[in-house]
Amino acid sequence: MSVRVLLVDDHAVMRAGFRMILDAEDDLIVVGEAGNGADAVAAASALRPDAICMDVQMPGMDGLEATRRIVADPASTAAVVVVTTFDRDDYLFQALQAGASGFLLKNAGPEELVTAVRVAAAGDGLLAPAVTKRVIERFAASAPPDAPAAMPPSPAAALLTERETEVLRLLADARSNAEIATALYIGEATVKTHVSNVLQKLGARDRVAAVVYAHRHGLA
Repeated sequence: MSVRVLLVDDHAVMRAGFRMILDAEDDLIVVGEAGNGADAVAAASALRPDAICMDVQMPGMDGLEATRRIVADPASTAAVVVVTTFDRDDYLFQALQAGASGFLLKNAGPEELVTAVRVAAAGDGLLAPAVTKRVIERFAASAPPDAPAAMPPSPAAALLTERETEVLRLLADARSNAEIATALYIGEATVKTHVSNVLQKLGARDRVAAVVYAHRHGLA
């Protein structure tokens, strides 16, 4: 089945470029476009996309607020990938706190955009390589300025098995499924099962949310 994508950007030329890249893939289809956050929220509700490419700076409602509203909608299953020109930590952390499943810079290549959409729609989440290390270092050192102080593990963490906790710690270290499999001497299929169990038990939408949880609750 095709992944249904909504494009949100206040520049029509940028949307056209993204559409050309994504529509060229057999498994991706652009089902709609929006030029601001308010229209994005409405389009997400009406079209029910699987993934949304979301700009940040737009007139009226920006992409961060639109992401919060879309993710908060219990009827929405869309994964939001923030795609921005601005490599700014405040945008990055606000996007993750809003519930974004990925963060990509607009200077990324076409293949990175395609991969980000596919990965996010599959529930895995993706951060641009240039910012992944910053996320881990920032959460490991201290929370962002507007985030609450580090919290003890929630009751949900007690539901994790010892192996699932190991997997979560490796996720928080930005390890891929293949790297986790090598580190724990298990198969990738087994890793996927553990990751799925971790997300379900923590109530996390995707891997990015699990990584944020691990760092905030001292499990990394």
